[in-house]
Amino acid sequence: MSHDTILILDFGSQYSHLIARRIRELGIYCELHPCTVSLEEVRKLNFKGIVLSGGPNSVYERDAPHATDGIWDLNLPVLGICYGLQELSRKFGGQVSAGEQREYGHAELEILENEPLFAHLPDHLQVWMSHGDKVQNLPNGFLAIGRTSNSEFAAIADHDRNLYGIQFHPEVTHTPEGKIILRNFAIEICGCRTDWSMGSFVEEAIASIREKVGEGLVIGAVSGGVDSTVAAVLMNRAIGERFHGFLIDNGLLRLNEAQQVMERLKGRLGINLTLVDASERFLQNLEGVTNPEKKRRIIGNTFIEVFEEEAEHLGQVDFLLQGTLYPDVIESVSFKGPSATIKTHHNVGGLLKNMRLKLIEPLRELFKDEVRELGSALGLDEEIVYRQPFPGPGLAVRILGDVTEKQLDMLRQADAIFLDTIRAAGLYRKIGQAFAVLLPIRSVGVMGDSRTYEQVIALRAVQTTDYMTADWYPLPDDLLRKASNRIINEVRGVNRVVYDISSKPPSTIEWE
Repeated sequence: MSHDTILILDFGSQYSHLIARRIRELGIYCELHPCTVSLEEVRKLNFKGIVLSGGPNSVYERDAPHATDGIWDLNLPVLGICYGLQELSRKFGGQVSAGEQREYGHAELEILENEPLFAHLPDHLQVWMSHGDKVQNLPNGFLAIGRTSNSEFAAIADHDRNLYGIQFHPEVTHTPEGKIILRNFAIEICGCRTDWSMGSFVEEAIASIREKVGEGLVIGAVSGGVDSTVAAVLMNRAIGERFHGFLIDNGLLRLNEAQQVMERLKGRLGINLTLVDASERFLQNLEGVTNPEKKRRIIGNTFIEVFEEEAEHLGQVDFLLQGTLYPDVIESVSFKGPSATIKTHHNVGGLLKNMRLKLIEPLRELFKDEVRELGSALGLDEEIVYRQPFPGPGLAVRILGDVTEKQLDMLRQADAIFLDTIRAAGLYRKIGQAFAVLLPIRSVGVMGDSRTYEQVIALRAVQTTDYMTADWYPLPDDLLRKASNRIINEVRGVNRVVYDISSKPPSTIEWE
């Protein structure tokens, strides 16, 4: 079944992915492509409408990004947002220049025309502005349909050609009725059906996997995290035993984690999953290593070596399963280009060149929250669907300093106590990520009238929606007291517990 689809052209805005999120939330499928996407690619995908994103440039600059010229000849409805409005104006003869006064933050939009883009909305809206340039003269064939105190042409339209432009950002939460505006454009103006759902996605993804894989074999690394678990379950539904999953115990997992993942995925979900205990090998390779990036590289390289060795035992393998999500795809194809700095981690992309495997990524069209929704549609329980993220290098980057079996045992116990306390308080689902960190320092304490000189555990809990920014979570005092008392009493070698109250940025969520 094909879905009506909206094309989003990315001009480099930090909010581009939010436009996609908001349209997907309406039950309408959409794709984000760089503004320079070829006309041939656009025609092949058969879109119903186009959204032009915002961007950091000025349209009149020599090197400013512009949409491929042929886009305008497709006769599709277009909605330009911020820079997108200015791109529309530039293309059709309007004048854009730097405004005398920049406009950032909240503004009040006065709607001037009763028309489809603003259907079901009051005459005045609170909107979010973020621009220094403005449209000074309307482009040919356009009329003003909305204004603010600083922008005479804050919303414009050419009804004959179904072209619309708005200076504000409807995709951010600071524009409370923004989702209605996007809905009006996608449904009322473009005529899209709202049939994009996880239920339909399951059927289509399984059919797509079967068509792509044929009678081939697929291997994949399974960690127990939501992405790899959902991908593995989907693959298992599609091809059964011809999917071979490997859970590699690197000795850096949490308390009883390998056994729990095996019980959950193999025991309960019937996934063809093999547990590989490589903990001794990983710990030997990490001996004496304290630099966090070196830890990550060693863990990543060792992971690839172990994975390759296990895969070779299967003979001829055709495909490698990866849990790539849409934000990863966006990062690699957006106008902004790939991120300049990517942490080294356990991604098995290095396998492809050596093993000549074809990549299969059934989740590459989905955002994180959609993967969780897909997990629910597949019948997975909440424990799996809402499992908090765990770093690829595991506890190695939560032990600051040498990674030893003794340090790992201390951290596993402290981390388990902290998470148990959070779950008992009913707060696990409200927190984006919570964990313990073992610090490479000792402090003086008193236990049983004796002086102690032992290590420090730092507790970290953050609230976040995208993991790009995060704030520390204000855990109740009694919860912190319980966790601290239990850790100090039950974990030998720890005599002090502290709580991390730093936000990201300037800190990161993990300590290493």
